[in-house]
This record gives sequence, structure tokens and C-alpha cells, in this order.
Amino acid sequence: MKTQLIGVIAAATLALGAMVAPATAEENFIVVQSTTSTQNSGLLDAILPAFTEKSGIEVRVVAVGTGQAIKNAENGDGDVLLVHAKPAEEKFVAAGGGVERFDVMYNDFVVVGPAADPAGVAGMKDAEVALGKIAAAKAPFASRGDDSGTHKAELRLWKDAGIDLAAASGGWYRETGSGMGATLNTGIGMGAYVLTDRATWISFGNKGDHTVVVEGDPELFNQYGVILVNPDRHPAVKAEAGQAFIDWLTGDEGQAAIANYRVDGQQLFFPNADMTGDRS
Repeated sequence: MKTQLIGVIAAATLALGAMVAPATAEENFIVVQSTTSTQNSGLLDAILPAFTEKSGIEVRVVAVGTGQAIKNAENGDGDVLLVHAKPAEEKFVAAGGGVERFDVMYNDFVVVGPAADPAGVAGMKDAEVALGKIAAAKAPFASRGDDSGTHKAELRLWKDAGIDLAAASGGWYRETGSGMGATLNTGIGMGAYVLTDRATWISFGNKGDHTVVVEGDPELFNQYGVILVNPDRHPAVKAEAGQAFIDWLTGDEGQAAIANYRVDGQQLFFPNADMTGDRS
């Protein structure tokens, strides 16, 4: 009887071990709350396998607008934040939501528009003046309207141009409440101007007769940052694995992977990690 009991216990122990081992392996992942442009451009699909191969850590990406990504991180729904709205990122860290912010890479925003160019802005480099002309002409403009990094940048530009969007909303100014790809589809369908990050535009397949009409203004600079979600506030955060990803992304290998990513021969993102912050 005693021998049988030992055998049952041993069998149960082996069965329990078989159940626990795969679960432990499956937990070797992190969740990155990120902006849609890093995903829609194909960048993350291109570079993340190299990190996983080196570290054994899988990266699961939640691609939403920057505003939503920050809200998700504030709720502890993720380990790392990778977005592009520096003032909002710094506010997130200052409020204790994140540990420290690091620059990762940059590109720029552009305004795309139809061949007819009803506002006559093609070739302009002053975004503020160009938006003023679009407003004056009451030419259709499609906005994401979703509190994303792109939407935040767009609102700043309209404010600088002195345009009252509340009065224009629903008329020539249309808010889609959607991501960049969906907004581009809407804008192209209605012959509207759209502010987009250049990486998404280069990768976008349904350009119709739209082309880049406004570019080159320093105000269109688009910086991306990465932040570890604060494990002191959210104990479930995988701090060690998350920091390993940040170290890789801002280190030589990650920065080279970003620089080497191209679509149709064009570089979409330009690495500029600044690792001078306190890493202790």
C-alpha cells in the first residue's frame, strides 16, 4: 500500500511538473505598448526577431495611438512604452508612471494631399502657413482625432496657425477617430489633406493620386522615446526583461537594426538614442 501511495505521489509530481514547465516558458515575454507607426511601417516586425533570438524574450506589441498607449501603461497594462509625444512621455515619467525616458529614433511628419491641390500648398516648407491656406480655402482635411502622437502634433500646428478647429469640425475639417492607415484611406477617398508620419506614408499602399505636398519644416520633427513602466507602481511589470529590451533597442545592435530598415530603398527611421541618463 505504501509503495502504491509513493507511486501515485511521484506520478502526480511528474504531471504537475509537465504542466508548470511550459507555463514558465510561455511567461518569457514582455508587452510593449507602442504607437501604430512603428507597427504599420513594418519596423517592429523587422527588428524584434533579432532581439528575441539574442535574449530568448518574446515581444508582444499592442499598437494603438500614443495617447491610448500611455493610458494603457498608466494602468499597468504593459512593461515598456514606445511612443512619439515627448511632452506627454515626460509627464508620464514625472507622474511616476515610468522609470526614465530615452530617445530612440526620429523621422518627420509630412502633409499629403491630392493632385488637384485645392489650397495651393504643394512644395511648401512652412507647415503653419500651409495649414492656414488649407483653412482659408476650406479644403478638406482628414484628422486622426484620436489623441495619438500624430494627432497631438497636428493640434499643435493648427494652434500655431491660429485656426479655430471647433468651428471647422464637421465641415472641411473631418476627424476620423481612427489610426493612421484608416485616416489615410478616408482622406484619400475624399480628396483631403492629411498629416502623417513619413514612415507610414512610405509604407502605405493605397496612395491614390496623393503625394507629399508639405515637408521640411523643423516643426514637423518627430521624435520617438522608450520608457520602462514603473514596477514600484505596478509589481507585475517584468522590469528585468523590459530593461533588457530597452538596453538592446538603444544599444548598438538595436540602433543598427533601426538604421538598416528600409522600404523601397528608403530609410524610415533614424536612430538617435541618448543613453546619458542614470542607468543605475
